[in-house]
Amino acid sequence: MQEKIIIEGCEFDGYKIAMGNGNFLVIKGSSGFLGCGYVNIEAADRLGDCAAIVTGVKNFEDMFSAKVVKVSRKAAESGICEGMTGQDALMKMIR
Repeated sequence: MQEKIIIEGCEFDGYKIAMGNGNFLVIKGSSGFLGCGYVNIEAADRLGDCAAIVTGVKNFEDMFSAKVVKVSRKAAESGICEGMTGQDALMKMIR
């Protein structure tokens, strides 16, 4: 399922795939994405993507307040760091 998400007037694309025991969640901004624990940060690094990971989330709303637990190198270069909220990370993924 794809959904348009608006945060502070900025538009993001949310993607949700129901898995066996949870949801695969990704919110994409224009210069990166916020993903759930299903996402492999090492793959994002290999591909040079700006990515931040949050865990323990069931829906997009949970992702906004969850703390970032992993970031790709490119995300770190963009000022995204572990411990910030998913929403704060997303706002750094808008160009």
